[in-house]
Amino acid sequence: MTKDKNTYINRELSWLKFNERVLQEAADMDVPLIERLRFLGIFSNNLDEFFKVRYATVKRIYEAGKGGKSELGGIRAGDLLEEITQIVITQQNYSLEILEEIDLELQNENIYIINETKIDETYHDFIKNYFYQELSPALVVIMLNEDVALPELMDISAYLTVKMTSSDGKNQVALIEISSTMDRFVVLPSKNGANYIIMVDDILRYCLDDIFSIFTYESISAHMIKITRDGELDFDSDLSKSFIDKLSESVKDRQSGKPVRFVYDMNIDQETLSFLLKHMSIDEKESIIPGGRYHNRRDYMSFPSLGRTDLLYDKIKPLPVNGLSLEESIFKTIAKKDYMVYTPYHTFSYIVKFLREAALDPKVKTIKITIYRLAQISHVASSLINAAKNGKKVTVSIELRARFDEAANINYAEQMQDEGIKMLFGVTGLKVHCKMCVIEREENDKLVRYGFISTGNFNESTAKIYTDFTLMTANAKILKEVNKVFDFFEVNYQVNRYKHIITSPHYTKSKIFALIDKEIESAEKGKPAYIKLKMNSISSYKMIDKLYEASRAGVKIQMIVRGLCCLVPGVKGMSENIEVISIIDKFLEHTRLYIFSNENNPKIYISSADWMTRNIDNRVEVSCPIYDEDIKVELQHLYDICWNDNVKARVINEIQDNSYRRNDNPKVRAQFDTYKYYLNKLER
Repeated sequence: MTKDKNTYINRELSWLKFNERVLQEAADMDVPLIERLRFLGIFSNNLDEFFKVRYATVKRIYEAGKGGKSELGGIRAGDLLEEITQIVITQQNYSLEILEEIDLELQNENIYIINETKIDETYHDFIKNYFYQELSPALVVIMLNEDVALPELMDISAYLTVKMTSSDGKNQVALIEISSTMDRFVVLPSKNGANYIIMVDDILRYCLDDIFSIFTYESISAHMIKITRDGELDFDSDLSKSFIDKLSESVKDRQSGKPVRFVYDMNIDQETLSFLLKHMSIDEKESIIPGGRYHNRRDYMSFPSLGRTDLLYDKIKPLPVNGLSLEESIFKTIAKKDYMVYTPYHTFSYIVKFLREAALDPKVKTIKITIYRLAQISHVASSLINAAKNGKKVTVSIELRARFDEAANINYAEQMQDEGIKMLFGVTGLKVHCKMCVIEREENDKLVRYGFISTGNFNESTAKIYTDFTLMTANAKILKEVNKVFDFFEVNYQVNRYKHIITSPHYTKSKIFALIDKEIESAEKGKPAYIKLKMNSISSYKMIDKLYEASRAGVKIQMIVRGLCCLVPGVKGMSENIEVISIIDKFLEHTRLYIFSNENNPKIYISSADWMTRNIDNRVEVSCPIYDEDIKVELQHLYDICWNDNVKARVINEIQDNSYRRNDNPKVRAQFDTYKYYLNKLER
């Protein structure tokens, strides 16, 4: 097959299409009103990370003088930077339109977001008091002039650019930092049954005369700007420093990374804008984006609920797992059979209960676990510390380089190290992304293993909003191999063999290829042949090419891909047997599930790995086989519920139009119907 630019979808452009689907949720009139605002915040937060990482990477390719066509799916780096900027400007403009619509609908609900021009005498004293008590003591104001170098601006904050003009026409420019530690939304006392909210930016605008009282001016104005910096970490080569010290310094240095995006209030005057761009050394290859009055709209993720539960999604009560009790020994239960915990439909408490039991049980001798992202207040970490205090031999492989969670992971790593826990800081050249735990318990003079393998982080906060599978098992064959992975963390040069689990970086590609080849062989012999995949992203050209090969052989392939998808489905002669959908809804779809027909005797795996080059070649990942027949049936049912979604599913196609899948079948909304599925199982 001849490959051209239509063989793959560029990953950056595909990712922007994913973020457009998030924006669709903000625009959807059927989504509760405050949830729509929060989706706007998610859209903005996603975009911030995109510029810190992906845009910054493309910019590095451009600055290195490389065309980048081979790395960037047939597009030159310079052209891609320009295309990204134009797409983002269009999306930002659309997001502002959505925000205006939501604002009007909030008013219909007696909720008013007011600015400094709408403050009446009723609120004057409250706002002035709030300013002096809460804001003024912590305020950072930077005076700018031609003679003084502009200090490094933080990309987690937004800034008000203040221009003071005196009677002789001279200007003084200053920046007010709106720190990420400030509550962005201030709820004012209700009045006549109505709720009023003001943004902290507008309180600062209202109090400009208080802030700059020592200056004399005829007029004063304030416009917001925001900068995004390259988020890559650069490590120094000082061999005398520990890995934690190097990483800590690198995280601090991130704030002085090169600017990659500059967003400004389109109403700012040109003279002030030019002054800022010059002093921040921003040129045309940074993404310079005109915006609205407010930036850092990621803060809408924490928009106050005001007690209006009618404007939010109904909270679901996490369900118990049939047969798995929090009041009984987890070990005794899973010794008899495997159990699958599917958060947030099931409670995360099973994972914590497992670790708490291990910490207290005198027969438990060792605990080994991988950690990628922990909750701010982590019961997982406290359970491990508890176990160490009780004399257990605890080993924790923690990935300190989990992007943007480095500082939190460093903090927990130091705490656990202080408690005598053996800390493993990854593998040179590889990120440890697998999610697994294995314990050894002494039974009848033998060590018996129990454990769990998951698709998600052991994080009780994200477990409320991320969908993830966790297999709880005492299967000796699986856990023996999980234990081998921990051995690899300590002896990196020794590559183990595995009969059951599939691991990256050594075997994922070859083992998955073998599974696909089996389906190709079946299709060519006229036997049942299908592949069903669910993942966050697919960008590995090698994996995509293999799926194209299977499609041409007649293998029917269904794919549910939440995020970026570089595969082009439905193209005659290349991918006509591949269908792809994406589901964006109340929860973040995070499960990875692979189902292979295997001549109608399905082979099923849950996995920590997406099909991206980094997951296949540059990370330690684990895909775990499912052997319990009940769980295999359950996972197939769950996949089919997602596949049949005709409410929140979007079709991923050649033209990338993000159209909703609509048909005349009974309505299926996967996340809501999954909850009903588990409710029904409990009632049987």
